[in-house]
Amino acid sequence: MYCPACNNEETKVIDSRLVEDGRAVRRRRECMACGHRFTTYERLNEKPLIVIKKDKSSEPFDSNKLLRGLMTATAKRNVPINVLQDLIADVENQLRSSNKTEVTSSVLGDMVLERLKKIDDLAYIRFASVYKDFKSIDEFADAIKGMN
Repeated sequence: MYCPACNNEETKVIDSRLVEDGRAVRRRRECMACGHRFTTYERLNEKPLIVIKKDKSSEPFDSNKLLRGLMTATAKRNVPINVLQDLIADVENQLRSSNKTEVTSSVLGDMVLERLKKIDDLAYIRFASVYKDFKSIDEFADAIKGMN
C-alpha cells in the first residue's frame, strides 16, 4: 500500500478491525518513511446482484434505493433506521448465499415484505401498496386480511 503523503511503498498495519457487520476490514496504517498515518478498507469483491424488473429491464441491486422505499413506508412510525438497514442486509445476505446473481423484483419485494411484516403492520401495508401496485380498496382489504 502506497503512502498517500509521500508515495513510499513501505507501510505497516497499526490496527485492524472488522466493520460493516464483518463484511470489511478497516486497517490503520503508518508510513515507514514519513510516519504519516492513514486508513484503508478491505472488502470482498462480490459479483453484483441484478434485479429483473416487471418490464423485463434490469438494474443493479441498490440497497440505498430499497432503504428510501422502506423509509417512506415507515415515515412517522417508530422504526429506527438501523432496523431497516439490518432488514436490507438480511435480504442481501440471503440472496448472496443462494449464489444467484439475478433476482426478480417480485421475489425481492416478497422477501422485504416477509421481514417488514414482523417489524410494523402499517409499514407493511404501505410498502405492499406501492410494491404490489394496489388498484382498489378491495386489494388493500385483502392485504390486511392476509396479515393474520
